[in-house]
Amino acid sequence: MLWKQPLLEGRILRLEPLLEPPCVEVASEAPEITSGVGSAVVHRTTLDCSGAGADAAAGDASGDASGDTPEGTPGPGLAARTLRIDGLERTITDVMVHVERLDGESQRHLLKPAAPSTPLGGASGAAVPAYLVLGVEHLLFGFDHILFVIGLLFFVRSPWRLVQTITAFTVAHSITLALSTLELVRLSSGPVEATIALSILFLAVELLHPEERRSALTRDRPWLFAFCFGLLHGFGFAGALAEIGLPKGAIALSLFLFNLGVEIGQLLVVAVILLALALLGERLTRLPLFVRRLPIHAIGLIAAYWTVERTVALL
Repeated sequence: MLWKQPLLEGRILRLEPLLEPPCVEVASEAPEITSGVGSAVVHRTTLDCSGAGADAAAGDASGDASGDTPEGTPGPGLAARTLRIDGLERTITDVMVHVERLDGESQRHLLKPAAPSTPLGGASGAAVPAYLVLGVEHLLFGFDHILFVIGLLFFVRSPWRLVQTITAFTVAHSITLALSTLELVRLSSGPVEATIALSILFLAVELLHPEERRSALTRDRPWLFAFCFGLLHGFGFAGALAEIGLPKGAIALSLFLFNLGVEIGQLLVVAVILLALALLGERLTRLPLFVRRLPIHAIGLIAAYWTVERTVALL
C-alpha cells in the first residue's frame, strides 16, 4: 500500500489509512519526502490480507503508484475489506484512492469528510469525473482567487473590456496550471502563495486611486494586467492539484476536468457579483464614496495580512 500526503508548511494532516478488518503488516519502508510541485510524505507498506500469514503478502498486497492515493494490489482477502481514512471526517480535504488488481483491473474512489470509507470489493467510483467537482470546490473555497476576481470586476466597467479581462485571466492560469501539473515548469508553492497575496494587494491599491492616477498598464490594458497575474494564480491552482494527485492513465482528462471546474466556479462568482450589482443598481450610486470603497479597503486589508503571513512563513 502506498500512502501519499502533501506537506503544507512542513506539516501533514493527522490522517491514517485503515483496512477493516485489519490486515497483517509484513514490511514497511521509511517515509520518503518527494520534491517538486506539491512536496509530500510517501509511506510504502506491504500487507498480508489473505489470512494465510506473512508468506502470502508479497503476492497479495503490495503496490506502487503516484498521486494522493492509498494504493494496493489486492488479493481475494482484500476485496472483502473496507478502506477507511481515519481523521478525514475532521478535515475539509479529500482523498483519492486507486486500487490496482493483479489481473490488471483497477478501481478509483474519491473519499470525502462526509464519506471517509469505501468497500474495496465494490464497483469503482467516479473518481476521474470528480475532478470537475474538485475544481469548482477549489475555486469557491480559494478565497484569495475569489478576491482577485472580485477586484477585477470592480476594476473594469466596460462589458467588452470585462470579457477581455476575465478571458485573459482564464487563459493565463490555464497555461501555468497545465505546465506546472505536468512538471514542465516548477515553482515552490510558498513564494507563489505570497506573491498571489501581493497581487491582490496591488489590485486593491490601484482600485483606490482615481482612474487618471492609475498605472498605464492597469488603466489602458487591464486584460494584459490580468493575464500576467493569471499566470501566477495558475501556479496556485497547480499546487492544490498536486496535493490531490492525478490518476495514471487519465492525467490529461483529469487535468482538463479540474481546470473546467475552476472555470465554472469562476463564472459562478462573476455571475453572483454582477447580479448583486444589477439588483442594487442606483442604490449604490447614492451611497457616500467612502462607503462604496469599503469592500476595496477590506480586500486590501485581507491581502496585506496574507502577504505578511505568507512571507513570514518563508523565513
